[in-house]
Amino acid sequence: MTLRFAALVKQIPAFETMELGTDGRLRREGLELEMNPYCRRAVAKAVDLAAAHGGTVTLLTLGPPSAEDCLREGIAWGLDRGVDTDGVLVTDPAFAGSDTLATARALAAAIAVVGPFDLLLAGRNSVDADTGQVGPELAELLGLPFATAVRHLALAERVLDLRCEHDDGWVQTRIVLPAVVSTAERLTDPCKVDPPGRAAVPAERIRTLDAAVFGPGPWGEAASPTAVGSVRVHDVARCQQLLPEASLTEQVKRAVELLETRGAFDAAQDHAADAASVPDGDLDPDPAAARAVGVVVEPDRDTLTRELLGAAATLAPRVGAHVVAITSTPADAARLGSWGADEIVHLPGLTVEEDVARGVTAWAREVTPWAILAPSTAWGREVAARGAAALGAGLTGDAIGFDLDDDRLVAWKPAFGGRLVAAIHATSPTQMATVRAGMLPVLHPRTAVAATRELRIEPAGRVEVLARTRDDDLDVLAEASVVVGVGQGIDPTDYSALTPLLEVLGAELGATRKVTDQGWLPRARQIGITGRSIAPRLYVVVGSSGKFNHMVGVRSARTVLAISDDRDAPVFASADAGIVSDWREVVPLLVDAIRRCSPPS
Repeated sequence: MTLRFAALVKQIPAFETMELGTDGRLRREGLELEMNPYCRRAVAKAVDLAAAHGGTVTLLTLGPPSAEDCLREGIAWGLDRGVDTDGVLVTDPAFAGSDTLATARALAAAIAVVGPFDLLLAGRNSVDADTGQVGPELAELLGLPFATAVRHLALAERVLDLRCEHDDGWVQTRIVLPAVVSTAERLTDPCKVDPPGRAAVPAERIRTLDAAVFGPGPWGEAASPTAVGSVRVHDVARCQQLLPEASLTEQVKRAVELLETRGAFDAAQDHAADAASVPDGDLDPDPAAARAVGVVVEPDRDTLTRELLGAAATLAPRVGAHVVAITSTPADAARLGSWGADEIVHLPGLTVEEDVARGVTAWAREVTPWAILAPSTAWGREVAARGAAALGAGLTGDAIGFDLDDDRLVAWKPAFGGRLVAAIHATSPTQMATVRAGMLPVLHPRTAVAATRELRIEPAGRVEVLARTRDDDLDVLAEASVVVGVGQGIDPTDYSALTPLLEVLGAELGATRKVTDQGWLPRARQIGITGRSIAPRLYVVVGSSGKFNHMVGVRSARTVLAISDDRDAPVFASADAGIVSDWREVVPLLVDAIRRCSPPS
């Protein structure tokens, strides 16, 4: 039997061409458009699998007519490799304004028309929105197992053996087809076809589906439980102090003076929120009347759990609610209570994201919580996205802060690598959000013991987790006040030469994508569009040209120092201070100059 593979693709504006209109909205007309980088991997892997197993590939996209170009690129890639490849363009003005859940619903409807498929591959996320929600939402709507960020994939006898690249470690899983998977950046080389190759694709290879094919809907904005409100443009004005003609000693002296003036060495600034404590909660709520704010607890993520529970405990009294921690691991009532939980719902025996999501969904159907917060990790994104799809709830991905608008939650979400921050509102009774690590304060604990109850859920048993390993700690860069970022220009055998700088600054080591691609540092240390966004007091970038894809990840850094021997390197345009010289000569002088700085008062 011939296997049918499908790849989901998305067309996005190229970052460098992004502009805003006078209304603060992204202007798409006239922008250079391209296939989302992660989707390129999904297409390439689908074609590889079809070639190896004698299958066919169908590409699906939801978008305007211009999105046909993405389909043409993927089809050309497949045809060039001897694979029967076609495309489906789901397009109609009725789909305008689709959020991730409305997108997943439209794609599910399209798959019902042109499917079924044995394996659907999607990119881990789209780099313009960075939610990672459509894949697991689609899997939930189709009733299929899901694995995210697949880095290694083997298929034999309809069984997938997968190694998944999570935030700071690896998960080895086994799934029987049919299934949905999302692809990691390093799974395979991306598909890329030049314009003449795309234009040569026969028109009959592309099928167009409009809303009429799927029925009355609703579709698009009307089917979207989230809406975008006001947009803040996160423009960062850097000092760009660069004195390439000065001696190295003078350059270092002036750079350190500027950094000291900007408070880059003042650790006291890191603890402005330390005075805040977890508010007293409602440890004995009336089950019939009390509203709830749920917090999904990921195993072994204590710092992120504290952030989420602290945020929930701060929001809850303002809306007449209590805080419920939902955990699949044995509950420590005193610890979770001290962090903000008034009640604990324990889901015993659940170890797989799909099953935890079923537990969260079952609890939510019991109580209709006001809001549910979850970690914006690979684990948390699947749990939250599946839950949102099952509940029809609005889900904001990767939130960095919250406000209230009357009685409704406003979640602030970054987009385009942090160049924009948008207010997202959910129209559903239960409002959901995943929260980026390190963006919310860790509050002083209170003295409280939360009430605990069990909610038993039968595991689905569709995803076999063979192993979970950690090669780093996700919290390291999120919590770091100072980060020294290294590029490919520094050989890993020379990292020890940076130790004095790390020690004098109390800094952690970060990296560009090329460094983690080489395996020189764990992926959890990668900063940029396809890595982490961080907000340290000081970021020092060494041995990197400073291209946009990396520097966008440090837009929220308070101060940036760049060191490069190339005076024309783009990194200096994204820095407050720059030193032009070989880093080996700079680092000892910089360490000495920082040590001579008088301690802050």
